[in-house]
Amino acid sequence: MTTPARQHFQRVTAAKAAGGAVPGQPQNGPQYELMMATLYDARRALRQIKSTEGKIARKRELLPQFDPYIEGVLESGNGAQDEVLTTVLIWRFDIGDLAGALDIAGYALEHKLDMPDRFERDLESIVAEPAERQALGTQLASLMVRTREMLDGADMHDQISAKFHKAYGYALRDADCPSAAIEQLKRALELNDRAGVKRDIEQLERQVKKNASDQPSG
Repeated sequence: MTTPARQHFQRVTAAKAAGGAVPGQPQNGPQYELMMATLYDARRALRQIKSTEGKIARKRELLPQFDPYIEGVLESGNGAQDEVLTTVLIWRFDIGDLAGALDIAGYALEHKLDMPDRFERDLESIVAEPAERQALGTQLASLMVRTREMLDGADMHDQISAKFHKAYGYALRDADCPSAAIEQLKRALELNDRAGVKRDIEQLERQVKKNASDQPSG
């Protein structure tokens, strides 16, 4: 297990290297090379696992070793291309750590980082598609607000945007915000008429109407 002193050293070293890197150019330096070697070993271990559930469990075990490095880059980085950072971003989404993934996503979007070639989707699409992410109620709703702010003005396929608005609508519904949920679900329907939200919109509109009628008059 990595000691606190070692973690501090990794974070400080990563911050120093990231701060001195050339924006837009590949990250380099001994600490990055060490993390790339660690990532290679982690990916090799994952390739031995066939079960998706098993891969997720293994990623959850592997990810903490990258945390000090990630913290250092987010603290002082100036936008160098970083395969370790973008891979950890994906893996955090995979294990359901939406908040942790969004911490990296904000930096990656700000600096327009490229995704590794092995990932077929671009960064904006990956951040926008929350279908596999696990969270509940107000927690997810607040995280979706962060995601929406990050993606404001991003150029994405309409179907991907529709999925995002649909997921955001459901999060607002679960957080007992029916009117706001309706707005998001209607936007999803505008972007994709096969979004599958018509019945949900109708149910929420009935709920809003009932809530209004239940309010005491005067």
